Amino acid sequence: MLVPAGALVFIVLGAVAVDLSHVHLRQREVIAAVQGAASDAAASSYRDDAFYAGGDVVIDRGDASREARASLAATGLDITVTSLTVTPAGEVVIEAEAPVETIFATALPGGPDTVTVTATARARLAG
Repeated sequence: MLVPAGALVFIVLGAVAVDLSHVHLRQREVIAAVQGAASDAAASSYRDDAFYAGGDVVIDRGDASREARASLAATGLDITVTSLTVTPAGEVVIEAEAPVETIFATALPGGPDTVTVTATARARLAG
């Protein structure tokens, strides 16, 4: 009588492990994409006239935003930028989130259909 119940518990625990592994993998992909976008934004949007005039690293926020969004769009992932900041020190800070669909949790009572993962990345050019 306990063997079928034990087997069911192991199946549910296996399903939870698969879902958590899937969410973790997707979060790592989102982190890598956001880090790449921050690096691309910092590298391609600095104003070289300010650098050559006085050695200052100045990042154009509009160019940084466009470059970051283009970089994230190229990944093919459904990533939404929640915040993009350019600090006075010339650092690009991107905060983003992405939905991740669960595999087995939807079959469990009260299980989520999607989980939202977040990522934050910083990139700064050395001046």
